[in-house]
Amino acid sequence: MIYIIDHNDSFTHNVVHQFSRFGKVECDNFNDINETKLKKSKVLVLSPGPGAPKDYPLISRIYKKYKGEKKIIGICLGFQQILYCEKGKIIEQNKIYHGFQSKIKVTNKSLLFKKGQKFTVGRYHSLKLKEPFFAKNFEITMRCAISNVAMALENNNEKIYGFQFHPESFLTENGNLLIKKILSA
Repeated sequence: MIYIIDHNDSFTHNVVHQFSRFGKVECDNFNDINETKLKKSKVLVLSPGPGAPKDYPLISRIYKKYKGEKKIIGICLGFQQILYCEKGKIIEQNKIYHGFQSKIKVTNKSLLFKKGQKFTVGRYHSLKLKEPFFAKNFEITMRCAISNVAMALENNNEKIYGFQFHPESFLTENGNLLIKKILSA
């Protein structure tokens, strides 16, 4: 079962719909997490949402508790939450990307996607990872083709993945392929 934690975001139901193509999905609000569903799940998805990772201390605790036990996937705020829990610094960008389509490029660090492969993705964020970023087993695996901002991460040892962009957005080409690859990893 895939358990999605909703951070009160309008995109969460699109995330639920997308992940439902690949398995049984349960979704609860971050303020009303069902411990039984959480424990039974094989995949934990941290949804997009407003604010910054520091605004969600409960999610940080859940991430730390299940890191290495469950496959964890973070989208937008969820991506930032993973980085934040791994001592990454999340900062404001100079430019805000809301409903913005970008080209991203796969780095040579990815084990799931072909090096140099490009994707067109939908971005909805005002925060980004401040680099350099170093955490054991974590690699930045996709970057904005223009600004070089981190757009995806992989930790294949502990099965932790994240996207700064929205794979469920209609602005993202091949979003289902991206999710399918990660769920199959």
